[in-house]
Amino acid sequence: MPYAICNELFEDWSLEKTAAFVADLGYQGLELAPFTLCSLVTDLSAADRLRIRRTVEGAGLSLVGLHWLLAQTEGFQLNDSAPDVRARTAQYLLDLIDCCAELGGEVLIFGSPQQRDVPPDRSPAEAWKTTAEIMHACGERAQQQGVLFCVEPLSTNETNFIVNVDEAAELVRQVDHPGLQMMVDTKAMSNDPRPIPEQIRAVHPLFHHVHLNDPNLRGPGMGDLDFRPILQTLDDHNYDRWLSVEVFDFTPGPERTARNSLAYLNAISIRS
Repeated sequence: MPYAICNELFEDWSLEKTAAFVADLGYQGLELAPFTLCSLVTDLSAADRLRIRRTVEGAGLSLVGLHWLLAQTEGFQLNDSAPDVRARTAQYLLDLIDCCAELGGEVLIFGSPQQRDVPPDRSPAEAWKTTAEIMHACGERAQQQGVLFCVEPLSTNETNFIVNVDEAAELVRQVDHPGLQMMVDTKAMSNDPRPIPEQIRAVHPLFHHVHLNDPNLRGPGMGDLDFRPILQTLDDHNYDRWLSVEVFDFTPGPERTARNSLAYLNAISIRS
């Protein structure tokens, strides 16, 4: 299970500095938030995309993929009442898939809670129906591009749409396309009363990416959550894809957060 880290933690750092530091610590991959690179991925030229890919790979890292897909954008909303807004959002998700493939990424993580909320004037059933249609199109494009598009289950603290692993799994099963899968996030799962290993077992083998973070919004090992049984459960199910550190509280600073998170994970790794 290779370890990666998400780049938005390194707020004021260049991509070159971030990639070099992350590689030096011992991470194997870097996961990118589009808003750290550009306003819209459609603004990135082919040369821009090649430069980004070469920067990450040149540091000895794999470019894992993209997350926070719609963060800090305007005019996109998955479940908007207006069909033209939904269509524009669907098209941009396809653009993101194309960009991820060009960057050499493997996976896209669709979280973006504010941009997927169901507004009061739409029924949950109708939102589910149109989302399933959009997700099928994303799965189709992802398969064509050789990547995976993964739905991220969040919690009721963040959104009112797909708020647990079971709902994400239901959507993936309904869409039933190999290009569309799901992922799991330890912070989000901590809001469910079930133990995290139980939630992981419930949705195996539908998840193809894992975000590691403490409920306190910091990195693994920087709070009270014990990641040992989580790693053990993943190993029991022969999970061999990315484990990506994603944090939301940057207060300790990028160096300490990245260093301490990886040191903790290596210390508890059942394969160390």
